[in-house]
Amino acid sequence: MKNTIIDTNFNFPGQQKVYKGKVREVYHLENDLLVMVATDRLSAFDVVMPKGIPYKGQILNQIATQMMAATQDIVPNWLEATPDPNVAVGKKCEPFKVEMVIRGYLSGHAAREYKAGKRILCGVSMPDGMKENDKFPDPIITPATKAEMGDHDEDISKEDILKRHIVSKEDYKFLEDYTNKLFQRGSEIAASRGLILVDTKYEFGKTADGEIVLIDEIHTPDSSRYFYAEGYEELQKNGEIQKQLSKEFVRQWLIQNNFQGLEGQSVPEMSDAYIDTVSERYIELYEKITGFPFEKADLSNIEARIESNVLDYLKHRNT
Repeated sequence: MKNTIIDTNFNFPGQQKVYKGKVREVYHLENDLLVMVATDRLSAFDVVMPKGIPYKGQILNQIATQMMAATQDIVPNWLEATPDPNVAVGKKCEPFKVEMVIRGYLSGHAAREYKAGKRILCGVSMPDGMKENDKFPDPIITPATKAEMGDHDEDISKEDILKRHIVSKEDYKFLEDYTNKLFQRGSEIAASRGLILVDTKYEFGKTADGEIVLIDEIHTPDSSRYFYAEGYEELQKNGEIQKQLSKEFVRQWLIQNNFQGLEGQSVPEMSDAYIDTVSERYIELYEKITGFPFEKADLSNIEARIESNVLDYLKHRNT
């Protein structure tokens, strides 16, 4: 769709290289500066959908930057500025090769493992007698690391992380402490919006001077699962499905249309009408999670807008 941004090809002053992820494109500039562009690409089942979702990049970028501002008293972060609704600028870090996944409830991957009879996930015990979406007595940290081959994440225990020297014992203490505190803050913010932060992931990096900082996105519907607080207890008591605030609704639509990213399956055609409903749902997510009305950015020429805003920022930053 012409009013989305699904690929960029900028050439900023001092640009050294570009990394293109599933959704974000990271421009590496001289002096360890990163310009991260959140595109409107939609990824599900590790597959990027052919069409973009209007405003999705803006929504993810603005939720993440607002949540970083709301947690910077807990842990410093990589962010320096947001010169455009789709752009975050900050300092380059060396990322830790683990994602710190934290779960307050037995949902998603944890629930599937539990249903399969497992009671230990990433070296952490899960109590007997739980139902899907029940609350854990205390949140559990279940780290993940990238597989040797491919993009999939793999479960890993704290013991294996230390044994394989993926993270030092001293650094891991910080990651664990920050993860617990961030989840506590995220849960408080969610509760104030009538939501439950079910689970989420945090990524950390280390700056050139050795400081551990929070990187990437935080508390977005792409990296987190939320339930509505109202009705949670009743639905749980009756064994009914919880009302979710995440991109799970897209996954369910794909499953209904016979797509789960498996070999031989084709991505179903997304009509413009369906894409508009997905865009509206993301706007609803934004407003519910942040508590602010969503202000739509100008979509008439997104690439030109981003380029102009970033160049203007870099010019003033360097003067």
